[in-house]
Amino acid sequence: MALPRAPDRLSDEMAVAIGHAISGFGFLEEALKRAIFSLTRKELGQEVSDKALQQWLRRMEEIADDTLGTLIDSFAAAMKQAQIGDRQGLADDLREIRLKRNLLCHASWRPRRKPGFWRPTFINTKGERYPDEMDPAAVHAIHAATLKAARQVVSIMRGTGIHGEWAGYEDGGD
Repeated sequence: MALPRAPDRLSDEMAVAIGHAISGFGFLEEALKRAIFSLTRKELGQEVSDKALQQWLRRMEEIADDTLGTLIDSFAAAMKQAQIGDRQGLADDLREIRLKRNLLCHASWRPRRKPGFWRPTFINTKGERYPDEMDPAAVHAIHAATLKAARQVVSIMRGTGIHGEWAGYEDGGD
């Protein structure tokens, strides 16, 4: 029995673009966790019961392991509860980013005839294939959209007055 054909090696430019996009998804997840923390902590108020505080703390521990899709849903619910204006557009953008994240993180890539273009072979949970070829510029656009959404999430978080600390920053700066 012959071994399956090895995957094609991505061009360095495409691999770098995908790497940057994936790092952006990680930053977005961190921003979502912090924003959920800030929005939901603000809801507890100053005079919180021990029981309510313990329930909230347990939920915050669970959030550490949530997937991007669950974080987006939790963040959208927290924005609604906090009555954040213009939240639907951001929620829609975040859901679109989730789909792009799944594509970039789970696709197998095939080179196309047009230089610099690649076909992601990925079938989502609905059985749909991604229809387009991609080049590094398309992946960079996903990265830019992800960082834009993350900045919006951080802005909402900062609006609560609860900033917390960013992991990895020894001086507490962000």
